[in-house]
Amino acid sequence: MTASALADAAATFRALHRPGTPVVLPNAWDANSARIVAEQGFPAVATSSVAVAESLGYSDGGGAPPELMFAAAGRIARAVDLPVTVDAENGYGLPAADLVAALVSAGAVGANIEDSTGGVLSDVDTHAARLAGVREAAVAAGVPLVLNARVDVFLRSPGLSEAERVDAAIARANRYLAAGADCVYPILCPPTAVARLVNGIDGPVNVHWRPDGPSPAEFAALGVARISAGGLLWRMAMDAYRNAVGTLSM
Repeated sequence: MTASALADAAATFRALHRPGTPVVLPNAWDANSARIVAEQGFPAVATSSVAVAESLGYSDGGGAPPELMFAAAGRIARAVDLPVTVDAENGYGLPAADLVAALVSAGAVGANIEDSTGGVLSDVDTHAARLAGVREAAVAAGVPLVLNARVDVFLRSPGLSEAERVDAAIARANRYLAAGADCVYPILCPPTAVARLVNGIDGPVNVHWRPDGPSPAEFAALGVARISAGGLLWRMAMDAYRNAVGTLSM
């Protein structure tokens, strides 16, 4: 796909992030799962780093060689005629221009970039500068990638109360939006915190769906702009496969 076509797809994907009318992204991990997402009528495909990495035989959290992760993203992008956004973890330590080049080469129009490494939260100003560099590189490449800045406060700050985590997540999220992120993703935030996060964050908010949590309609009523499942659907698929394999036991 040409840079111009990717730029158009990025604009289409960005426009789907509407508070109160969220874009729902069932995360895929290979060409077949991406085709299922498209067949079911979803408007875009997101990858899951844990699902892709584990499917390739590696652990999540940077365990897979980035070239293999981007190659998998490329196979997904070629399999569907939809915008594709890639879970790029923390960017694999790549310089901003190299990260953008890898994403564009794979046919992606967006990326998740998380603000922790090795289980430790990144310095907020350092990470904001990182996001600004990626935004600048994307503009220079002619493909204005939709950047979803993952906020790992709820995942990486066990010593804080829920209220303290919400305050920290809001501060980080707004810093990242000011640096050039299009959307922010306070991953694993409890449902009780969603309304306060949406009200305190100056831009689109992405939340994580779980079957035992709020429905997409309930999240929409709270003003959420994006809903994703992360690696959950892959885990559910693997559980179903495990159970099916078990029926063959002697």
